[in-house]
Amino acid sequence: MISFSNVLSTAIRFFFLLTPFFVLSMFLALSGDFSRRDRRILAHKVAFSAWFICVVLLFFGRWIFAVFGITINAFRIGGGALLFLSAVKLVNGAAGEAAKVPASSRTDIAVVPLAIPVIVGPATTGALLIIGAEAAMFAEILATMIGMTLAFLVVWGVLCGANFLERILKQNGIVILSKLTGLILAAMASEMMFTGIRAFFR
Repeated sequence: MISFSNVLSTAIRFFFLLTPFFVLSMFLALSGDFSRRDRRILAHKVAFSAWFICVVLLFFGRWIFAVFGITINAFRIGGGALLFLSAVKLVNGAAGEAAKVPASSRTDIAVVPLAIPVIVGPATTGALLIIGAEAAMFAEILATMIGMTLAFLVVWGVLCGANFLERILKQNGIVILSKLTGLILAAMASEMMFTGIRAFFR
């Protein structure tokens, strides 16, 4: 049975994992010479590519653990550490540095670097592998997929509205929102690591 509360909590969790405002700042910097139409097409490609990668990681997480002999708690600690590092970069102003990136060509930026590693970085990959390995029933995987898809729809909407948001928020506004996202990510990372450490010592 799929629970609405589980879907909603998963969607919120993925919303912060995907760091949409940091993604927005990178998207704006890398598509600086794009027309409005080209930016919208790029937004579609980026959102779909990142979503597809996440689905693959979610469904094959259990087998990846089995092949490499990795325990869930060990990956909680490692994934939490990576997530914390990502949060520190956001708080220290990585989003502000995105504006210094030169405008890229119109090809080969949807998957790399925007989908990977900007959206689906090491921390997001770690979280997806853990969720996929922990899910014992198909209903849990399905609820996670629905919540993740909802979060990606928000990211897609943010990227499609990049021109409008750029005019409204300005660069400073995007940087502030990225820093707030980083603080919440740091809390999530700490909880992930502490859960793994407690289980390890038991």
